[in-house]
Amino acid sequence: MPDEPQTLETAAPAAARASSPATTVGDSPVQGPPTVWIARLVVVGLVLAALNLRPAITSLGALLEEVRTGLHMSGSVAGVLTSVPPLCFAIFGITAPRLARRFGPAAVVCAGMAAIFAGLAVRPFASGTAGFLAASALALMGIAVSNVLMPVIVKRYFPDRVGTMTGLYSMALALGTSLAAAATVPMTEALGGGWRTGLGLWAVLAAFAVLPFVPLLRDRGAHSATSASAVPAQGRPSIRPAPPLRITRSRTAWALGAFFGLQATGAYITMGWMPQIFRDAGVPAGTAGVLLAVTMVMGVPLAFVIPRLATRLKNQGPIAVALALCGLAGYTGLYLAPAAGAWAWALLLGVSNCAFPLALTMIGMRSRTGSGVVRLSAFAQSVGYLISIPGPLLVGVLYQHSGGWGLPIALMAGLMLPQMAVGVLAGRDRTVEDEC
Repeated sequence: MPDEPQTLETAAPAAARASSPATTVGDSPVQGPPTVWIARLVVVGLVLAALNLRPAITSLGALLEEVRTGLHMSGSVAGVLTSVPPLCFAIFGITAPRLARRFGPAAVVCAGMAAIFAGLAVRPFASGTAGFLAASALALMGIAVSNVLMPVIVKRYFPDRVGTMTGLYSMALALGTSLAAAATVPMTEALGGGWRTGLGLWAVLAAFAVLPFVPLLRDRGAHSATSASAVPAQGRPSIRPAPPLRITRSRTAWALGAFFGLQATGAYITMGWMPQIFRDAGVPAGTAGVLLAVTMVMGVPLAFVIPRLATRLKNQGPIAVALALCGLAGYTGLYLAPAAGAWAWALLLGVSNCAFPLALTMIGMRSRTGSGVVRLSAFAQSVGYLISIPGPLLVGVLYQHSGGWGLPIALMAGLMLPQMAVGVLAGRDRTVEDEC
């Protein structure tokens, strides 16, 4: 459905409309539009939450060497630490649908932001590796459930503006990722503190992200509405709940999971290895870091444009193909002339990495109901993050054993082909409810 321009003021002509009882279709509530102040609160909450979905990871990457030295970590343990985020996303993300049904998506995201705050606040005070890993896992658990439920909140509060709202929080997510990567070290040096100060600073941003969701805690979402609808009013026939959606029977869900996993693989490989590729080609270390920042910053404007474009098309496959072709061109350039065309390859790979907001948008478009979006989001992201775990490790193994970047870059380019194929399948105009 086209994503028509609309202001927040037009989202709710009267407070009475939003306070009217929700009706249910199957097991998903169909609500009137939110009041103006609720709409604004949700927008602020989405932006602040999205800003907090990556700093726990990228701030650690910026100070990893200092953390290793301070906690006397071995290289193997540090390597495991870099693989923990996608593993936690896969494990904890699958619990999000059950939590959302019981407490409501806004309440779970609020708890997720609180978990991020607690993990980031406690982590700098860890005296050993075990405590550091536990605090990191707490923050990653909050990120995992929030990852899954952000598309759900968009679908629930802004069903007619999925592209706009997805683009907004995708842009904020890219901004938070870039900001933490670029600003952690300068802020640490400016404050004259060590790595503990640099990591602890990001807990402040997480604390602010909790606040907008507190007024929404009474909104229990599908759970409360479904429970209420199960008790029929006198003289009114009850609505029989729809049978549970068996998401594993949907080819579209599997295609979305594979697409999400392959784009995540490319993103983690880029963040982890691209600076080293440039440095080995003779690019100065400082310039290599700037090139990575350019790649990541590309996601800020495009994360807003791509979802809006996707919602205007019935089939999002052509966008998936175009993004993958940019990735193929970027990796080909890295293989043939890594230093000579470094800026061009960084830009192309930055465009290719914008498959992430496309995947989030398709999650919101491939289901008709709120409960379907919850299940599809959890399934696609959990499957996707599991797929993404081996990629960065495999690139490291190939690099170590081949003694160069030829084989790793060939692998990266080769992954663009299946990503293109599953992107076409995931972009078809159909819903998981039809397939299940």
